[in-house]
Amino acid sequence: MCQPLRFRLPMGAVVHGAFLLSICLLMACGAPAPVVAEDTSGGSYPPPAAEPVPGAAEIEAAVLAVIAFQQEAWNEGDIRSFMAGYSRSDSLVFISGGNLRRGWQANLYAYVRNYPDRSAMGTLSFEELGARALSPTLAIAYGIWRLDRAEDEPWGRFSLLFQKEDDGWRIIHDHTSSGS
Repeated sequence: MCQPLRFRLPMGAVVHGAFLLSICLLMACGAPAPVVAEDTSGGSYPPPAAEPVPGAAEIEAAVLAVIAFQQEAWNEGDIRSFMAGYSRSDSLVFISGGNLRRGWQANLYAYVRNYPDRSAMGTLSFEELGARALSPTLAIAYGIWRLDRAEDEPWGRFSLLFQKEDDGWRIIHDHTSSGS
């Protein structure tokens, strides 16, 4: 099976061959070339906010505290407490492995089904953990997750969108990938 063509731009972004082909076709038809902004962030992720967010350090610390609480709950085998880090809402979005699940209850059921006991849960750890306040009520966190289990050591990357709710910072969007 043919692999898609991918090109790396000077600023580090990967562009698929189909995208470049469509740009070339548009230019051949007289359409103006797209404007690509230069990466001036120094490679940081996510890029810095245009204006500093008031209380950013406190927001980022609060978001990382939620993740630390979730890690502790997971490592104690307490999925329900782990789920307290998520917004208890039908609009919660979880994306992983090409699947999208909506709602707190559906995600709780999926965790219970996929991790039925302590051996399946393993020990959760994080690497390259970071957070960035996007506004006074929104923040993003990202990093690498790892599970240490007797039979394997799955890992992957994640990004979490947090929203400030009445009872604290909660995850409203979870995009988790598997690297193994």
